[in-house]
Amino acid sequence: MTEIKVLICGAMGRMGMTIGNLVSQTTDLRLVGGVDIRSGEVSGVPIVEKTQMRDLISKTKPDVVIDFTVAHAAVENVPVAAEMGCAIILGTTGLTDEQKKIISDAIIAGNVSAVISTNYSIGMNIFWDLVRKAAQQLYEYDVEVTEAHHRYKKDAPSGTARTILEILQEEIGPREEVFGREGMMERGNEIGVHVIRGGDIVGDHTVLFAGNYETISLSHRAFDRAVFARGVLKSARWVVTQKPGIYGMRDVLGL
Repeated sequence: MTEIKVLICGAMGRMGMTIGNLVSQTTDLRLVGGVDIRSGEVSGVPIVEKTQMRDLISKTKPDVVIDFTVAHAAVENVPVAAEMGCAIILGTTGLTDEQKKIISDAIIAGNVSAVISTNYSIGMNIFWDLVRKAAQQLYEYDVEVTEAHHRYKKDAPSGTARTILEILQEEIGPREEVFGREGMMERGNEIGVHVIRGGDIVGDHTVLFAGNYETISLSHRAFDRAVFARGVLKSARWVVTQKPGIYGMRDVLGL
C-alpha cells in the first residue's frame, strides 16, 4: 500500500485537528475527509455531519477511520466504518460496557482490523507496564491515583486512569476504589482516586505507593496532544497490514 487514506471522526475537535495536521505533514498518509457535529472544511478536506458519514466513506474510500469523539457518537460511527470495510483506530473514552460490546461486535461482524486504546502515547503504554511491575512488588502498600486534564474533558476519571485502575486491581486487588475524601474518615485498604480538571492541562497521571518510612511515585505527563497523535499515526500504518481482529497499543508497539 503506497498511500493510506484516512478519515477522522471528530475532525474539528482538539485531537481530531492535531491528528489531521500531522497527517498532512506525512508522505504516506492522506486525509480524505472528516465527520463532526457540524460540516466544514479542514485544509481543503470536507468535514460532514454524522448523517452523511456513509456517503462520505463511499465517495472517499478510506483505508482507516480514526475516531476521537464522545461515547454516544463513537458507538454509532464505528459500526458504520466496520460495515463498510474500513480499518479502525478508536481513542474515544468513557464508553460503557454495553457500548464497548456494540463496538467489538460490529468490528467482528465487519471482519476488519481495529486498534482500541485509552491512550496512544508510547510513553504511557510503557508507564502502564511500570505500574504493573511496581504493583506486583508493592501489593501491601497504600495506593493513590491522581489524574489531571483540561477543563473541557467530560469523562472522569479519564480513560487512561481507568486503565491504571484495571492494572492495579489485577495485581493487588480486589480493593474498593474511593473517589476523593471528605470529613472524618480513616483510610482503609482502598485505592484512592483523585481527579483534577482545569485550564489547558493535556494529561497528567500519577500512581503513589506509600509504605511505612517510604513512598514510590510513578508519573507520566503529556505536554502536547501531538504525543497521542503520533501514536495514532503509528497505529494507522500498522492496523492496515493486520488480519481482522481487535488489537491494542501493546500489539502495535510489540510490548
